[in-house]
Amino acid sequence: LPRGVRHLRSAWAIARAARAADVVYATGMLGRTAIATRLARRPTVVKLTSDPTFERSLRYRLHGSDLDAFQSARGVRIGVLRRARDLMLARAAHVVVPSASLRGLAIGWGVAPERITLVPNPVAAPADLPDRELLRARAGFSGPTLVFAGRLTPQKSLDVALDALSRADTVSLVLAGDGPEEERLRAKVDELRLGERVRFLGARPRAEVFELLHAADAALLSSSWENFPHMVVEALAVGTPVLATAVGGVTEIVRDGENGLLVPVGDSAALAAAIARYLGDAELRGRLAHAARQSVASYAPAEIYARLIEVLERAARR
Repeated sequence: LPRGVRHLRSAWAIARAARAADVVYATGMLGRTAIATRLARRPTVVKLTSDPTFERSLRYRLHGSDLDAFQSARGVRIGVLRRARDLMLARAAHVVVPSASLRGLAIGWGVAPERITLVPNPVAAPADLPDRELLRARAGFSGPTLVFAGRLTPQKSLDVALDALSRADTVSLVLAGDGPEEERLRAKVDELRLGERVRFLGARPRAEVFELLHAADAALLSSSWENFPHMVVEALAVGTPVLATAVGGVTEIVRDGENGLLVPVGDSAALAAAIARYLGDAELRGRLAHAARQSVASYAPAEIYARLIEVLERAARR
């Protein structure tokens, strides 16, 4: 069947299921989800994970800048996508966002503040992780090792991380994930002559990602824009501090000098200095690691799901 017909059939199936519910929780904004929630005629709570117009514009190559700069972008197709987003949000009984950063963007689109509730994504670290030194040996970590876990995409600006690594002798970086930037990043590693100091592991199971983060000296995130970076919370949940750029939702999770270190976006020299400061100061490492787990205790699933259920019940009573 043509793609459009398949989407309509899928939307109709979703709508039929939604009609049996008291409230619909929609985690997609455009396309079949929007059609389905409209057909269902049930109160709908929309979960925003980013600006869906921005995500579509990147996919269709309508815009290549970061999330904040995109908010002032112009163009007919971008305008159509924005209109679809705004109509969906206007019809929603309520809107849920995982970060204050995204909440601020949604208010800028015209969503009333009282119609938006901040509910972070839940994160639960395994309770039975093996000993850190055992995990380091198993993963082949020797010497100071930083870990990044996630998709290798332009958003993550991993070239900044590689530039910083080139200024930090003896430090290694392990990349757990795959994505469209992998070939370019491998070429960058060769260009900077980083050799075996950078390892590409490809996509790894979630359990293994937690083990890698626990084994690392620190988690590294050099993103140019972020909403709610799961790797950051996952690293802190296993007691590993985070070295990251101060962007979007990162600053709501990582507190500079408390559970990690923050640097300006796109500044590889500042990131290299943060790496050197962190690895060169045992007291700082110990203090940040000691605070890591407790700093994300509020992201425990039981607490987060209770807050989400409260939002859904309020919407269903309308």
